[in-house]
Amino acid sequence: MGAQRPEHVAVVGAGMVGLATAWFLQEQGVRVTVLDRTGVAAGSSWGNAGWLTPGLATPLPEPAVLKYGIRAVVSPKSPVYVPLSTDRRLLSFLVRFARNSTMPRWREAMRALVPVNSLALDDFDRLREGGVEAPTPEARPFLAAYRTPAERATLLEEIEHIRASGQPLEYDVLTGDEARALEPALSPAIGAAIRLDGQRYLTPSTYVAALAEQVRHRGARIVSGVQVDTVKQRGDQVQVAGEAYDAVVIASGAWLNQLAKPFGVSLPVQAGRGYSFTVPIDPVPAGPVYFPAQRVACTPDGDRLRIAGMMEFRPADAGLDTRRIEAIVDAARPLLRGAELGSRRDEWVGARPCTPDGLPLVGATRSDRVFVAGGHGMWGITLGPVTGRLLAERIVTGVLPEPLRPFDPLRS
Repeated sequence: MGAQRPEHVAVVGAGMVGLATAWFLQEQGVRVTVLDRTGVAAGSSWGNAGWLTPGLATPLPEPAVLKYGIRAVVSPKSPVYVPLSTDRRLLSFLVRFARNSTMPRWREAMRALVPVNSLALDDFDRLREGGVEAPTPEARPFLAAYRTPAERATLLEEIEHIRASGQPLEYDVLTGDEARALEPALSPAIGAAIRLDGQRYLTPSTYVAALAEQVRHRGARIVSGVQVDTVKQRGDQVQVAGEAYDAVVIASGAWLNQLAKPFGVSLPVQAGRGYSFTVPIDPVPAGPVYFPAQRVACTPDGDRLRIAGMMEFRPADAGLDTRRIEAIVDAARPLLRGAELGSRRDEWVGARPCTPDGLPLVGATRSDRVFVAGGHGMWGITLGPVTGRLLAERIVTGVLPEPLRPFDPLRS
């Protein structure tokens, strides 16, 4: 028998996933307290690229990852960087990650993501209709740009695999000149491109702050500076940071395992760290620009351009490594026109929470009063609202929505 409908729920984590869960719990009439060790959007929600691209929300373990080879991934300039380490937990994660980087397993994981991907943008519309006023404009255009048509073949093949999995994704194949006509910020080095339709973008820090403001406006407490070290169940309640609640949602990103492991969540969540910064650029691109071969993502951010990249498997709390910033700069410099890459601001590193099978952890643990929401990898912004809505439904009704079934936190 499941737990009774909760009246007061604690949410640990004030990023996109945690705050979206809080908002949708409030929609169901639940009182919410949000706790975070640092503050609103202080983790991986703050400085990421801000893409709302369900068409590209694919499992991180993919066959292309295995093509890098050992020499590539241990290079500080590699887009996927794994420092030499004797950390047994990291090594175990990487072995499992590699085992999932096959086409059959990618297809299986992709089929699991399609149902939530198809709902993702609708839930941003629900948030807007409910008072979250930060914009989520359509990407006009969204361009993936390459030096050569041969480089472009990899993404075209991936798009066909995405579509074969049941996920719609419309696109056009462009020459370099056609891409520059749409986006003058592309340099003459660009010789081929793909335009993707139906995607959006946002400024993560602005959007998550607006979401937090609405959660507060609806009566929630958002408490910063609270280090939650343990969650304990006491009869029909859970104890979190010295207070009793009817239930708790652990949405603490790369730190999820610390709190969730005692409740049967054994699948590891590893920090896949990303870097970003902003620069002046003239003209500011009309929409996001992606350089897939370099794994560099660019997004308009007011009168500046946010440039993001890297997948660095290191401890979540490790400091910012300037070599990663320099590697992104070196990769972007020949591909952009008008970007003042020497006038960087907002240099940032954040820990994306990654799982070895590329699927998030969303749902109940061994306790029907302890829930988790995390492990979205690169797609926590895109999938945060739909995750929050479906999980809130599960918490309040006790019925598991079908799209969440593949994301069982108790899978091994």
